[in-house]
Amino acid sequence: MADYEKISIKNWAVEDRPREKILRHGFAALSNAELVAILIGSGNRSESAVELSRRILSDFKNDLEQLGQASVSRLMNYQGMGEAKSISVLAALELGRRRLLVNKSPLPIINSSADVQQIMAHDLEMLPHEEFWVLYLDRANHVVDRSRISMGGVSGTVIDVRIIMKQAIEKLASSIILVHNHPSGNLSPSKADSDITKKLVQAASLFDIKVLDHVIIAKSKYTSFADEGLLS
Repeated sequence: MADYEKISIKNWAVEDRPREKILRHGFAALSNAELVAILIGSGNRSESAVELSRRILSDFKNDLEQLGQASVSRLMNYQGMGEAKSISVLAALELGRRRLLVNKSPLPIINSSADVQQIMAHDLEMLPHEEFWVLYLDRANHVVDRSRISMGGVSGTVIDVRIIMKQAIEKLASSIILVHNHPSGNLSPSKADSDITKKLVQAASLFDIKVLDHVIIAKSKYTSFADEGLLS
């Protein structure tokens, strides 16, 4: 086994240490592994923080999106990755994801189910669990807001009709679009999907709000209740 002291970042040339590289050259000069290494601070007895970070990234095919979807317990399986370090890495990736959402251009007008899939795919298509979202639209079908209503397990999530209608009224929405994902990849609506859609269509009609669609996203594909004539 390699001597930890010999590979410690403290023994690297100053210009090669991640923090010093940032101060000298900026964040863009660092690799993904070096950025993760800054978050975890230290490695283990046989790997420096950078080497450990490089191995973790390799296991996730160097895909930061996949890494961001990992569980705390999975990261803790790596020697030297305790709970605090694992949470720090995932928290940083979640901040990056939220930054992208904040900096996105205004959500477009909805002309078809494909527009819904394009807006929501980033949030839903790779999740290992189900989430239920609602898009709130004005009279011109511009998305004025969107919200995650619930999170569930791999096969379902609980939806409260009252919460959805309360938010729709508060946002003065003229119509809403329901969106959720199927982690299994199955595009077929379940009986529960059909039942909650009917309930929401009925509830929304009491407030002159239309349910324009219910889109199910499964991996990189989707199905639409409106396109399939399942809303009535």
